[in-house]
Amino acid sequence: MNKDVLTDIENIEEQVIEWRRYFHQNPELSNREFKTAEKIEQHLRSLGLEVQTGIAKTGVVGILKGNQPGKVVALRADIDALPVTERNDLPFKSEVKSSFLETETGVMHACGHDTHIAILMGVAEVLSSHKDKIKGTIKFIFQPAEEGPPPGEEGGAKLMIKEGVLKNPDVDVIFGLHINSGTPVGTIKYKSGGTMAAVERFVVTVKGKQTHGSAPWSGVDPILISAKIIDGFQTIISREAPLVEEAAVITVGKISSGVRFNIIPESAEMIGTVRTLDPKMRELIMRRMNEMARDIAKAYGGEASIEWQNNTVVTYNDPELTSQMLPTLQEIAGTENVITMNATTGGEDFSYFQEIVPGFYFFLGGMTPGNTSYYPHHTPDFLIDDSGLLLGVKAMTQLSLDYLNAN
Repeated sequence: MNKDVLTDIENIEEQVIEWRRYFHQNPELSNREFKTAEKIEQHLRSLGLEVQTGIAKTGVVGILKGNQPGKVVALRADIDALPVTERNDLPFKSEVKSSFLETETGVMHACGHDTHIAILMGVAEVLSSHKDKIKGTIKFIFQPAEEGPPPGEEGGAKLMIKEGVLKNPDVDVIFGLHINSGTPVGTIKYKSGGTMAAVERFVVTVKGKQTHGSAPWSGVDPILISAKIIDGFQTIISREAPLVEEAAVITVGKISSGVRFNIIPESAEMIGTVRTLDPKMRELIMRRMNEMARDIAKAYGGEASIEWQNNTVVTYNDPELTSQMLPTLQEIAGTENVITMNATTGGEDFSYFQEIVPGFYFFLGGMTPGNTSYYPHHTPDFLIDDSGLLLGVKAMTQLSLDYLNAN
């Protein structure tokens, strides 16, 4: 890494941590990231970048043109938080409250998007001071609603693409990272090819026949049918899906039915997710779930149907681009600290960018070195060690410079 660039990165670490803590303390839900977007915009404008706002509702894009012509690199950070009530004693703990699906909840950056914003703001500041070293153009994409827009709304990467974020100037490649609470600080993990799963959201509606709880034979119990359907779904994974080829998951995360202890209700609703890494397995699982829900309900005298919503496709790291940029990560972090990983059943809508242009997405260590336990993402106790942010700034900065200079 160029000494001047490295010095600027090291000098900005304290500011990057300060930004991260601000965003952590002031989280906003998907498609509602108004103050977050405003702070990002102010920073990018202060650097003299060309700034676009209101993309996909609250998205912000900064464009930095180097002193020499060349290709276009996009760098992406997601900016939304989750409906999770924080449960720790951090001095910058979130106390924000909001409503999600008509339920009062806390709001928390329980997936680390606050670190992603701060890292990319730092990269923008560093690179804007070194236009003479940039052969081409860099697009800084701050994307809302990675966790998924609220029901009935569009959002996220899909909407940004729809609104032209990869055009004018046309992006050649895109890079992204994700902090990881279970990976030690100083470590980078990556995988060539399929890295994260395609994600489907499903809603199962079960129709029965309402009756008194004391006389179940006079009605059709949708709660019982729902239990049988859930059990049946798991046999698709355990008995039908070829798991030696790729992993797959079916999870029911919410079930709603009934109003009173002595009434068998008329209907029930289940909401869940399917995660797949192989298109054929995806087709198999969705087909069998449709059949199983319908046939199990019928066997118990009821009816059931499924509505599907695709949230992400497979996060696919272009093998050629991954191979090209791997030496950059090894130089920045040390070869022994850049580790290949297995595919995960988590999902990322960064995958939609990768459908359009070659992309490389990797994981950045955020666990305090020496720790043997950690809190998972999307949980109230989720923690990230701020000392991991500096490597993220180095990696995204050098990936941009090395790709543009080589092309």
